[in-house]
Amino acid sequence: MGALLISSGGRHFKLSVHSYRHNLRGEQVILFLRNLLRILPGEIVLVWDNHPMHKRRLVQRFIESHPRLHVYHFPICAPELNPAEFVWAQISAQTANFAPKDMSELSARVQASIAKIRNSPRRMQACLAGTRLSWI
Repeated sequence: MGALLISSGGRHFKLSVHSYRHNLRGEQVILFLRNLLRILPGEIVLVWDNHPMHKRRLVQRFIESHPRLHVYHFPICAPELNPAEFVWAQISAQTANFAPKDMSELSARVQASIAKIRNSPRRMQACLAGTRLSWI
């Protein structure tokens, strides 16, 4: 699960990614949101897709209980509008044609790909630009 974090002026970018070794559920979404609330001061505008795990009652109650969170949804079936999808596309490209020996080797490759994106403001800006939406 990940988010591309953009400062209100659009000058600062950060990539927040948390991996889980099983299917994501509402509990993991809440853990992710708790982390965002912890690391980001002030109001948070969260724009995400219409995945069912985002709509779980447990998640909705959590959001309602945290007035700093302002949540908006992308239209259904519109991954091209979601900058996080471009993050996943970069990770996929960097792991394509890779045959890991085991899960730890795959995990290391994915973590290296995430680090490459995190350390490159240009790569994160490209994720925003790929959507062709005005984010600032």
